[in-house]
Amino acid sequence: MLSTYSSKLPHIMAQRRLVQLLHELSRAPAQIGTLKLGDINFPVHEALTPSRLSHAGNVILEPQDTINANNLYFMLQKYVLGQDIFLLSQPGPYARRLAMTFCSITNLEYEYIALHRDVGETELKQGRELRHGGNLVYVDSAAVKAAKYGRILIIEGIEKAERGIMPLLNNLLENREMNLDDGTHIIHPQRFALLDPSEAKSGRRFVPAHKNFRVFAIAAPVPPYTGYPIDPPFRSRFQARFVDPVGSMLSLQTSANASEPAFYEKFRDIILTTQDASETHHQVDAAAKSALQAFPQTALAKLRTLLAAFPPSSSSPASLARLTLTLNPALIHSPFVAWATLSKHMEDAGLGALGSPSLTGEGDNLGYMGYRIVRIERITSDKAHLYFETADGRKKVTLEAPAGPRHLLEFPFSDRSHLDFFPTDRFLGLLTCMLQAHALGWDISYVPPALPSTASCSTSTLVQVFGALLGYEVDTVHMYKELGGRELVMRRKVEEDGTTTWEPSPLIDGAWTGRLVHLAGIDVLGSTAGSIARLVQDREFELWEGKRIVAHAEKEELESGELSMAHPSFRIIATASKSQPLKDWLSDEHANMFFPIPSQPMSVEEEFTILQQTGCPENLTRTLLSFAEKYRSSMTSDVVQKNRKLGTRALLRLSRRLSRFPYDSDLRTLLSQAILAEFLPATETMNLDVIFEDCGIPKRTPPYNPPPVVRDNSVEFPEPSDPLRPSSTSIFIPQFDASQDPDGVASRIPHMDHFYDNSLQSGLMRDLAIDLEILGEHLVLLGNQGVGKNKIVDRLCQLLRRPQEYIQLHRDTTVNQLMFQTSLEGGVIKYTDSPLLRAIKLGRVIVVDEADKAAEHVVAIFRSLAGQGELTLSDGRRVRRQKERDNDVVVHPNFRLILLANRPGYPFLGNHFLQVLGDNFSCHSVSNPDLASERKLLSQLAPELSQDLILRLVAVFQDLRHAYEAGRLIYPYSLRELINLVKHIKAYPNDSLETTVRNVFDFDVYKPDTINILADILDHHGLVVKRLGLDAAREAAQKKVLDMKYEPKGNTDLDKPKFGKEDPDNEPHTGGNNWAGGTGGRDTAGLGGRGGYMRLYKEHNINQIPDTLKNNVPDHIKEQAREMARQELARRLEELNMNVGEAKGYGALLESVQAHIVRLYDLLENLSAKEEERVWVKRQTDGELDDSRLTEGLTGESTVYKRRGMAKPEVGRPQIKPKRIRFLFDISASMYRFQYDGRLQRSMETAVMIMETFNRLTRKDKYVWDIYGHSGDSPTIPLVEADSPPTEVRDRWKVVEKMEMVTQYTFAGDHTVEAIDKAVTEVAKFDADDWFVIAITDANFGRYNITAEDLKRVMTRQPKVNTALICIGEGAEASWIPKQLPGEGFRVSNTADIPAVLRSILSTMVDR
Repeated sequence: MLSTYSSKLPHIMAQRRLVQLLHELSRAPAQIGTLKLGDINFPVHEALTPSRLSHAGNVILEPQDTINANNLYFMLQKYVLGQDIFLLSQPGPYARRLAMTFCSITNLEYEYIALHRDVGETELKQGRELRHGGNLVYVDSAAVKAAKYGRILIIEGIEKAERGIMPLLNNLLENREMNLDDGTHIIHPQRFALLDPSEAKSGRRFVPAHKNFRVFAIAAPVPPYTGYPIDPPFRSRFQARFVDPVGSMLSLQTSANASEPAFYEKFRDIILTTQDASETHHQVDAAAKSALQAFPQTALAKLRTLLAAFPPSSSSPASLARLTLTLNPALIHSPFVAWATLSKHMEDAGLGALGSPSLTGEGDNLGYMGYRIVRIERITSDKAHLYFETADGRKKVTLEAPAGPRHLLEFPFSDRSHLDFFPTDRFLGLLTCMLQAHALGWDISYVPPALPSTASCSTSTLVQVFGALLGYEVDTVHMYKELGGRELVMRRKVEEDGTTTWEPSPLIDGAWTGRLVHLAGIDVLGSTAGSIARLVQDREFELWEGKRIVAHAEKEELESGELSMAHPSFRIIATASKSQPLKDWLSDEHANMFFPIPSQPMSVEEEFTILQQTGCPENLTRTLLSFAEKYRSSMTSDVVQKNRKLGTRALLRLSRRLSRFPYDSDLRTLLSQAILAEFLPATETMNLDVIFEDCGIPKRTPPYNPPPVVRDNSVEFPEPSDPLRPSSTSIFIPQFDASQDPDGVASRIPHMDHFYDNSLQSGLMRDLAIDLEILGEHLVLLGNQGVGKNKIVDRLCQLLRRPQEYIQLHRDTTVNQLMFQTSLEGGVIKYTDSPLLRAIKLGRVIVVDEADKAAEHVVAIFRSLAGQGELTLSDGRRVRRQKERDNDVVVHPNFRLILLANRPGYPFLGNHFLQVLGDNFSCHSVSNPDLASERKLLSQLAPELSQDLILRLVAVFQDLRHAYEAGRLIYPYSLRELINLVKHIKAYPNDSLETTVRNVFDFDVYKPDTINILADILDHHGLVVKRLGLDAAREAAQKKVLDMKYEPKGNTDLDKPKFGKEDPDNEPHTGGNNWAGGTGGRDTAGLGGRGGYMRLYKEHNINQIPDTLKNNVPDHIKEQAREMARQELARRLEELNMNVGEAKGYGALLESVQAHIVRLYDLLENLSAKEEERVWVKRQTDGELDDSRLTEGLTGESTVYKRRGMAKPEVGRPQIKPKRIRFLFDISASMYRFQYDGRLQRSMETAVMIMETFNRLTRKDKYVWDIYGHSGDSPTIPLVEADSPPTEVRDRWKVVEKMEMVTQYTFAGDHTVEAIDKAVTEVAKFDADDWFVIAITDANFGRYNITAEDLKRVMTRQPKVNTALICIGEGAEASWIPKQLPGEGFRVSNTADIPAVLRSILSTMVDR
């Protein structure tokens, strides 16, 4: 056999050589020239597929530029050596354009992949499509095509790829091999040459990787930029090239002129100097977050383009500030010290001082460089002339700019009375900025302000007016978190015959047709928004099945359909939802993609002008604005994400109501409803009361509201009985016209047999009816459980005869489920309208229940629906107020949204969905009825019960709620529990009161402190019960249930109490008197027996002896048992190193704050659990079928499942670090001297609350905390060190004992300022993901010459450290504290509130 094979070997080898030669000859295109770069002569060949060549046009870099030439030379070296290249560059287009330039000068074909969080195996290997007849075909990805045809594969955004994705390419990179889903295998060309000729000729199983295949990977270095670290095996296969940031910034400029303007040269030097300085900061500790950040890569290009078109006339501080924020928008959310540093550099360079970063001041009507828009004229069907001039009219600029096909809104505005907006100076200045950016060819990002709560920035109006001035059709695409990178540009669809295809998204369709595409809410996408960077920056993009948008192509190339170009009029405006912190999305990548225009809120006078247009009385408008200004300034970034912001839209709503109903002018009630004051944390409530007082807004006694009456096809709400408002009148709301929705009236109107009218709920229904039917508002109703939210809405719809749809949200609700239900019929995807879409089409009320239980990004879709009547459906349809396209779903004018949710915060722990809704809803808090309303309601429910009993029950529940609000109880008792209690008494009058109240209170049987409070409240109102809690439950069980008892045999005589023997195997023991921990025995420690001196539970079933034996215990035995119990307690106290007095002292402290401990513990524990909360992880190969990927399932893709798993961290935050907290207590001499007001006792209780809470946490590693004191002797007195928290009771007692002892012996004086200064500095050094310092002081600020500036200086020394100062005693007398330190300084006059206030502050800080 061997000799036979040897004789054939020369023939086989010859065949292999022939196959290889034929393969190489078939792949050898003609040479068209030679590229000479340095000492390299590179032969340039014609392209086999010209459509795969670079068509980048004007974005190709200048090869003669020294910086570019050096980079290209390196790349050519590596290409000739057959090596793959890794370009490390700061975020921006330079590295991608460098790769495209290389492909252009070498005439090499390329493929391109932009990585993002949704890229998977399909995008890197092969996709699947169904063709006619049900045939399945495989479509090669860009990586596979590049390997097969010898192209350059450009992979951008390596730092965004999730772990496990890039290893898919490792074998292709290292060995040029890859197994494909269609059964073929890419193998190395040399290995292919060694194959058996029959295999090689077939070309079916093995495909050779082309010898010219190369990979150019592009990534931002991590750190300093956010992203995932590079996989080491992947990294090792590349040759790295660091792209100098300064060189790339200079290279991206247009060709430099011989002489640049002095303004440009000075600003350029500052930008380059800042870049150089920032590179030295990356290795500094976390405190360097206050350093000045580098400018984005495109900053110089924008600056030069802007100055070339608009020669600077003069530079005011405000104009310079706007330009600076545009070039480096990260400064919007940077610490003020960075802004001050840059301002000094500007002045030193001769540019002048920077204005305020909040952009208020002179020149509001001007755009960049002091120009303003004066005229717009159309010149062709898709072009217009924009005329600009300076304020003095000396410099004029005319630019040609793209335009849409529609009629241009006339400008200047000749008749402003017909406009539906107010063209104020601020508005025109911002509009000028947008038109300047548009004329220069940039897409726009309108960036929200840095301040957490401001007046309106006119975001939607600016977009609409901008589009109207230029004749654009504006296509608004509303972003939501589930939107993937691929869904941004294309959608998969199934045709009627079952074949699969792709269709463009609104973004791509807008690019082809030349629309203005408004990407609303781009901040919710996070890093996924970067997937469209190439389209935004270069007007190029890779589409489906080889199709490509390119910057330039010949007519013949376009006719083939493989290449297409974006319409020259195509533009993008991106706006933010303001639901995400700026620092989480306003990155260098975003700044490079767009021309960022910093927003500018309305001034007070502009807001006043707008509010006056509603007809609201001037005095009320002034009061509203005064309150709004103070309320907004009091809000900090900690609370603004959870509290109502009171924007201009909310004030407009109030003004419209006051205009229609001027006699209903209880501003305190209206404003409290608007900001949901009832649910504000305790600290915010205290500040709110101060603001109301400062604005002269008094608190009024609520009037009595008679029940509504139906008459003459309308619902009458009779005038309230209020002697202070004699001019009020009845309100009539027309009932719904049944002819508009006969089916809905027949089947969708809620029906209630009984509704017990009461004043509070009648007044609430009146307010809801006014908002719904007269003002046309959408509603949010928040309240505790059981307060009647659903009942009130159903009753109102019943009275108004309004058809109603209903959906209930939960943690797994997705955006797709809200829009429609998906089904598969005959191989075709079918969509059935959801209740939401039915309500939109038919004009019904849609009740969305449990809105706080769904993820914020799901609830966020209601924002645009309520505010603009717009929604983008995932099947391609759009919801619009007016029909613009054939498949648009038109919002019926009768459509209304009502969202129901529990109150924010503990104990409901729902999501902070209010932050994503904006001001588009009218908010109402639903409370438990007041005493009179509750009494009337119960009297109607159970008229047979005595009024005395009803009054007592109502009073009990009123006190229970007060105890909850005060922090003494941890459960908010509601109307629902009280109604159920009354129903039981009514149905079973013979049951004792103890039995009845246990229906509500048995939840707390293991909480003796809670049971004691409950018993005290019942007793206070004359409802005496013998006992509550565990003993009552057991006694009731003995009376009601057939007793099961153990009858011991043999000797049952008692000897004397003893502990008994320990069983090493812990076996159960019943009866006898030998074993400790047994049951039903005698003498020994255990349960269910008699004569023992202590209870001992060892997790076995309990056998209870009869009561006759249990009660038959001699007195001397009982006394022996008691004595042994006392001795055992003393022994345990000795183990704890505590005596009886100390134990009682600590117990008293602990009991006082037990409810606070439970609430704080539940919050902190929930936050830890929330970080590890399981969510639906999509694109899995097993689990439940994902209905949003059914189409992919039809084609055979494997990643069409979802399963519960840990939520993936956002890019740049893969590691969850602990939170660093320091508590500072005042233990100065005055704390002891003036302790008669309880300040020292409450401070000690607060320290116990802190120590007990953190000791009970399951995940103690989530928080690194310590407690320090400050006195007249020292600013740093350690009480609890971070590395040794007190784990034993005796250790915690020693802490509070030390607090008291120091106050006795310290000298007079105060070190509050120094203590905060040292604490902030020390905390900032820790490697954490958040930093907090909370200080308590009773300092007399005047006596010790402590000023607001002193406190501000130390509290803001480290911008990343969140600080709070609680002023008690003499400190609480400083009325300037909350005004000078809004959101950070708190006055606590009543020392009993100290624990509640600190708990509230800590809860607000950590739960952001």
